[in-house]
Amino acid sequence: MPSPEQFTGVTAIAKANVYFDGKVVSHTILLPGGAKKTLGLIYPGSYHFGTAAPERMEIIAGACRVTLDGAAVARDFAAGTSFDVPGNSGFTIEVPAGICEYVCSFL
Repeated sequence: MPSPEQFTGVTAIAKANVYFDGKVVSHTILLPGGAKKTLGLIYPGSYHFGTAAPERMEIIAGACRVTLDGAAVARDFAAGTSFDVPGNSGFTIEVPAGICEYVCSFL
């Protein structure tokens, strides 16, 4: 199922989530019913994130390479693809060039 291009009837949190000196920036949206997502941009570089809850990262534009914690092999993801990250885990995301845009859903 493709990720929606817009979300209707949400509450947007104006304060940005800024990581790695501004190289990763997202905004939180709250959906009706209480679900939470973040919409963000990742600039070129390599970044490690930890997770508390399980997450699904949908790549909206650009491309990245992802290594889940404990995995021996990195996988490439392009626009229109997604990957899941277990709770209490983490992943390293690398963007070789350009900007990777994503929607993160907390499962």
